[in-house]
Amino acid sequence: MNVKILKLDHALDLPLPFHATLGSAGMDLMAAVDQDVMIPKGEKALIPTGISIYLPAGYEGQIRPRSGLALKNGITVLNSPGTIDSDYTGEVKVILINLGAEDFVVSRGMRIAQLVVAPYVQVQWDELSDPIKDNSRGGGFGSTGI
Repeated sequence: MNVKILKLDHALDLPLPFHATLGSAGMDLMAAVDQDVMIPKGEKALIPTGISIYLPAGYEGQIRPRSGLALKNGITVLNSPGTIDSDYTGEVKVILINLGAEDFVVSRGMRIAQLVVAPYVQVQWDELSDPIKDNSRGGGFGSTGI
């Protein structure tokens, strides 16, 4: 599937998002920061990627954490997964939060998150006036006992 992408002026020297291996679902996103950004422990920061993407209707971009950053440094995507709607054409930015024990520095070109492009379905609701009676799972939250 081909998707249109625009590199913004502050990211012309950075690579486009890419799949690290043939089996990778996600594409690495780079930090398009002009200078290092310190994220103190327990704090968050909005990090630009320097790209705008133009997804076709019926697709979304999912911004997900990188497992290595999460394990080694406690860095994750705050609203994970973040969603890029097909009608959003502004710069992709990533909200990182530092849940680690040390301050963390984001440097230009650092791989900060993953982008997964996935289809979605929009639903139309058929509102009921009474509950569905044969639902044995109505309790939820561990109701199966497993």
